[in-house]
Order: sequence, then structure tokens, then C-alpha cells
Amino acid sequence: MDFPLEYLLLIPVGFIAGFLNTIAGGGTLLTLPVLIFLGLPASVANGTNRIAILVQTFTAVKGFKSKGETMYPFSLYLGISAFIGSFIGAKLAIDINGELFNKILALIMLMVLTIIIFKPKVNLATLTEKTTGKTLRISIVVFFFLGIYGGFINAGIGFLMLLILPYVNGLTLLKSNVTKVFVVCMYTVGAVIVFAYENKINYPLALILTVGNASGAWVASRWSVKKDDKIIKLFLIITVSSLAIKLWFF
Repeated sequence: MDFPLEYLLLIPVGFIAGFLNTIAGGGTLLTLPVLIFLGLPASVANGTNRIAILVQTFTAVKGFKSKGETMYPFSLYLGISAFIGSFIGAKLAIDINGELFNKILALIMLMVLTIIIFKPKVNLATLTEKTTGKTLRISIVVFFFLGIYGGFINAGIGFLMLLILPYVNGLTLLKSNVTKVFVVCMYTVGAVIVFAYENKINYPLALILTVGNASGAWVASRWSVKKDDKIIKLFLIITVSSLAIKLWFF
């Protein structure tokens, strides 16, 4: 069987996406267009990307844990809620028209950009963690709906979580990232189940992309622990700016 060499492009693209997804978010905006460029229908590209995200986030969780960073059991509660929501979102993604899917993606990302640009400033040094009681219950409800969105498209959900977790739960950007990758890993399991059942995954391309995503996630998870929140915030700014350019000109 012929093996098009352009498939190997997925490895460096996956590495960058895995790194960005672990530090901030937006990696899916790199991988989805490339998968579609390689000839996959939008729904299959969406499903194929989930395999890489699943392994990427699992790797990131292990990377953070190897450095002593974990948010258990808080992240587990949010993960279960998002996992349930992901089944709804993934089913919507499979049933939607490909052209409409792309328009919705562009609209959602513009909304995310607006939130990030105009969000109020917070003094990270004065944050107080709120991961129990009423705040936990509110977060569980919020993350159910994030699970629906994540099951649908996943693109940009890292930005949303990095907005919500510091403001609602008082987490630093590092702890928000630790929570984020665990939750995304859990709800991606639900999404993969739906896409696999509907035969919307190209497994050979998923495997190649996974090599890149997992490598980028491992490097980012261990590297970011050594950096302060200012460095992580810098990556947020870079990825958001890149996203704005992509949505405006392409």
C-alpha cells in the first residue's frame, strides 16, 4: 500500500498542537485543517483528531504527575461531569453538515477571542482555591456544558477552561492546566466512543498524529512546571494571537 509522504507532516504539526494544548489551548486549530487538507471529511477529521487528543492528554497528566502536580479529586469530579456531556456533543458533531460545522467553528472561536481580549484582570498572587462546597457544585454544572462543547469540536476549550478555573475556583494557571488536561482526557474518552461507533475515525492517520501530540504534551507538561504563570500566560497570548490571524485571513 502506498504511503503518501505528506502524512508525515502530522508529526511536527501534532507536536506543536500537543505542546500548545497542554500549555494553553488552540492546538486543534492546527490539526483539524491539516487532516481535512489530507482528504478527510470534516466529521472524520474531527474523530481522528480525538485519538491524538486522548493520548496527548493522558501523557500530559502523567507528565504533570511525575513532577508532583495533581488536582485529584477535584479534577475527577469535573471530568465525570464533562464525560457525560461529551456524548451529546460528539453526536451533534457527527450529524451536522460539514460546511455548517466550519462556520460554527469560526464563530465560536471569535467568541472565545472576544472573551479573552476583554476579560477582567485578576491578581494571581491573591487567588484563594475554592474546590469544594457550593463552588464545586457550580463547577460541575459548568463543566457538563463544557463537555458538550468539547465533544462537539474541542477547539479552543483550553482557553475557556483557563478563563473559568482561575476566576471561579481560584486556581493558578499551572493548577488550571493540570486540571484541564485531566478533564479533557476524561471527556475525550466519551467522544472517542461515539466517533468510533459511528466509524468516523481514520486510525492510521490518528496513530501518526498521536506520535506528535503525545511528544509535545510530554515536553510541555514537564517544562511548564518549572515556569511561573507569566510564562504560561505568554503562551496564551501567542496562541490567541495566532488564532486571530488564522480566523481573519484564512
